[in-house]
Amino acid sequence: MFTTLVKMFDSIAERNPDAVAQMGKTAKGAFVPKTYGELQNEVRSLALALMEYGVSRGDCIGIISDNRPEWLVADLAVLSLGAADVPRGRDAMPYEVEHILSVTETRLAFAENEEQKSKILSLSSSLPSLKTIIVFDGEEGDFDGIRVLSYANVLDEGRRILESGDGKARIECEIDKGREDDTATIIFTSGTTGLPKGVMLSHRNMVYQLGEIDKIIDFKPGWKWLSVLPVWHSFERIIQYVSIYETGILAYSKPIGKIMLTDLLRINPELMCSVPRIWETVKSGVNQAMRSKTPLERKMFSFFVSAARKYRKAEDAVFGLRPRFKASSDIPGKIIWFVPYLILGLIYKIGDKLAFRQIKDKFGTSFIAGISGGGSMSKDVEDFFSAIGVKLLNGYGMTETAPVIGVQSYPHSIRGFMHPFAGTELKVISTEDGHVLPPGEKGELLVRGPQIMKGYYNDPERTARIIDSEGFLHTGDLAILEYRGDFAIVGRVKDTIVLSGGENIEPVPIEASLQESEYISQAVVVGQDEKYLGALIVPDDKSIERYLKDNHVPYISRTGLCDMEEVKHLIASEIMRLVSKERGFKTFEQVSRFVMLPEAFQVGRELSAKQEVKRTEIQKLYKKEIESLFR
Repeated sequence: MFTTLVKMFDSIAERNPDAVAQMGKTAKGAFVPKTYGELQNEVRSLALALMEYGVSRGDCIGIISDNRPEWLVADLAVLSLGAADVPRGRDAMPYEVEHILSVTETRLAFAENEEQKSKILSLSSSLPSLKTIIVFDGEEGDFDGIRVLSYANVLDEGRRILESGDGKARIECEIDKGREDDTATIIFTSGTTGLPKGVMLSHRNMVYQLGEIDKIIDFKPGWKWLSVLPVWHSFERIIQYVSIYETGILAYSKPIGKIMLTDLLRINPELMCSVPRIWETVKSGVNQAMRSKTPLERKMFSFFVSAARKYRKAEDAVFGLRPRFKASSDIPGKIIWFVPYLILGLIYKIGDKLAFRQIKDKFGTSFIAGISGGGSMSKDVEDFFSAIGVKLLNGYGMTETAPVIGVQSYPHSIRGFMHPFAGTELKVISTEDGHVLPPGEKGELLVRGPQIMKGYYNDPERTARIIDSEGFLHTGDLAILEYRGDFAIVGRVKDTIVLSGGENIEPVPIEASLQESEYISQAVVVGQDEKYLGALIVPDDKSIERYLKDNHVPYISRTGLCDMEEVKHLIASEIMRLVSKERGFKTFEQVSRFVMLPEAFQVGRELSAKQEVKRTEIQKLYKKEIESLFR
């Protein structure tokens, strides 16, 4: 195994110089390939230029940009010199950028464009260490002691150095100095409370995962990955390294429905990584498309989806892929389900040809699987895509674990459960007294392994609170173990709602079920210390308008939708349908009252940068609305 990410990249590039590594878009939207040999040349050229600007081992270098080909070049160039990058996306608030660049005493930073350059320059009085900005797309100049350089010119300067007599030897010497415990990056987590914490990740943290994920998912060289997530997040970050490790191709797109679907057809990738919300949106789009079909077509589609769900259930039984919490034989289940598996398989083939194929074709003809992370996926969404033949692999981890702890196996996996990496230790403990729980019982997940962070930057107290004396990281997530070692995430420790009757309720599964409705955009369940649950609902205005038009219900404007009795009745019926005994929810888990909010939740307000609900903030912002639910 390689000791650093750069040594891994160099090895792959040396062996496969003519293989395509990246596909980036031109200004006109055309994809342009770049080989591993070309990428290596660009990385080394930029690294040599950075050396000329004083970047040295142990420095922190800012990268304020979304994913694009230059991001990976900048990242690998920084790591080549033994420095660590401090990344953030273009949607970062000024106070966040100020915080991460000031506490790390960054002297040089990359900016994506004029907007990000201006954002950084506006903070110059609070960034005394910052001397240089390299902008990917923007103008050069000097601004109050900060020198702004264009990426193209810096790269040209580095190429001249590389082509000089000792340029190649100089950069190879720097790369050779790299050690596995060197800090590779400091990722400031957006969090749901307070200022972001700087997670220090080493080369070892991430290199370890590359070999382990290869044992769970059978990757092939030349597979194309459609890159849509912000690369400053640790999930997309590790995927880029996995692509290199597997000699894959990274094609850069955007997590915007129309752009992403167009690029899926143009690039025809084998893999795409995304967050659950993207898959929820795609499923919602399928449902909306079906509304324009004839009643017969809608009934046929519904029949085939229902049959396909049962087929997958039978398939799980026949192949022993149902979760078990103690050692027991699965032979009886295989025998019982074998004949239904054969019969339903025939129906599935018909449904695939008549109904599912046109949906799957939107992902391209080569699509193998989507890898979902960054949040819990609704069981209904996972079951839907599994039924129609689109494989989704759930992954789980945290920024503090660089980020992967486990992922569903490919091609076969236990539905809803993920397989931990070899060398990663898991245990589930009681949230009441801390004793270790057996398989099948719910408690907090603790993790110990080579991917655990070095600690929080300049914050030993916070580090000690999350990593105990035995080296186990307390995830704060609720989990259950399967007896064969796989695990499932079932909620958050701090999110647990305790009703006045003593019932403990996990809001996340309820919220995920509510958001399956095409009429509900966002939902937050509340009810701590109350007799019953309530919910804050952000309606999907477009879907509701379409519903009103289809049912010939007049309305004046979108701003008044939340006050209409017809809309209230519609949302109430959706809540009753989606959170019911028939859907597996207990009586005390059902939502008794709700209030609709006219505006969507926003990043930096109700949501963190990772789209996580900031529950404490929501309690403050919507105090009156919440109180009205329990009067």
